[in-house]
Amino acid sequence: MIRISSQQIFSGGINRLQDLSAQLNKTDEQIATGKRVNRPSDDPVAAARILKLDQEVKRIETYERNAQLANNRLGQEESAISSSLDILQRVRELTVQAGNGSLSASDRLSISSEMNERLQQLAQTANTQDASGEYIFSGFQGGSPAYAKEAGEWTYQGDEGQRMLEIDDGVTVAISDNGKGIFDRIPATASGGLTGPLPLPVPPPDGRINSISVINRSDLQAGGLASLELTISAPNQLQYVDKDGVTQSVAFEPGEPVTVNGVQFTLTDAVVNDVFTIETGEKQSVFKTIENLISGLDNLSKSGSAGSDAYNDLIASSLANLDNAQESFILKQTELGGRMNSVESTQAFLEDSALYSKEIRSQLQDIDYAEAISTLSFQSFVLQAAQQSFARVSQLSLFDRL
Repeated sequence: MIRISSQQIFSGGINRLQDLSAQLNKTDEQIATGKRVNRPSDDPVAAARILKLDQEVKRIETYERNAQLANNRLGQEESAISSSLDILQRVRELTVQAGNGSLSASDRLSISSEMNERLQQLAQTANTQDASGEYIFSGFQGGSPAYAKEAGEWTYQGDEGQRMLEIDDGVTVAISDNGKGIFDRIPATASGGLTGPLPLPVPPPDGRINSISVINRSDLQAGGLASLELTISAPNQLQYVDKDGVTQSVAFEPGEPVTVNGVQFTLTDAVVNDVFTIETGEKQSVFKTIENLISGLDNLSKSGSAGSDAYNDLIASSLANLDNAQESFILKQTELGGRMNSVESTQAFLEDSALYSKEIRSQLQDIDYAEAISTLSFQSFVLQAAQQSFARVSQLSLFDRL
């Protein structure tokens, strides 16, 4: 015969009620938080996987913020380049208008005035700032304007740095471009002038070189020379030294086109021993192109054949340099478009990865509300029944049977 004391009955009943109450509280907590796993002890294996998934989601969210920042910066840069193209197009239209031979001096000054306004607009565009106040074309010197006016000319103030941003594991994208590579390093059309014999007398001789243009770039590149020095060795005969150091002779007719190393030009009023130098490898900023154009419109006289030739050369070279600038900007726009496409592809991948990770985490962590509420009702019913049963058992006594 097993003897059961009143103390055992009470202890067993209380422990049972505490267990049922703990289960009820756990289910109630799950419903309140919406999570099946609120602490590692609820499900150690699931808790470990949830922790890793939390870290993965945070990593993805960080990269998503970076990708959005990259997209914003690249979009702002693309907008600035687009505005610069619009400005250049207007300057080009004004340059074509300035080439009209019937314009008066006041007409040219009027065109010059508008060009100066467009130049200021271009400088403002080159000094575009992002939302944090940094100048986007200054390289690593974002706290300083990319361009400032020095001695009457717009000059680059930043460095040649390019900011990179990681938008996924092992995936980086350039989110900036320095202004030197966009606005400064633009191929300039060939230019030249009388440079010898030294010392040049005052006033200089009448010989001049005009209508300089590159008509065969492959020949020019094959020549490999940054400049061509032409010496009038005899009447209607010029000499130059080629890339191999060999002196070559070329005949010419005054005022008629002659071609050397892919560069075409005309010589007028040239006499024996005159020396002309053609620069073929220079790069020139778009600001310098417009500044030279404005200065020429203000100061060059169209009177006389020399003045007319100089003015026509200014218009022709300016148009060529503006075309080079536009081509440079369009290439940069294309490059930016490629980067933006890459960022958008990465954003789509990150979005899919985040959705997948969150879905797996939800399966491990989130509760089924219908099931939880049903369980809560059942546990509440069991607890009430246990409480009622314990209340009755606790009132029983051996003396009731005597």
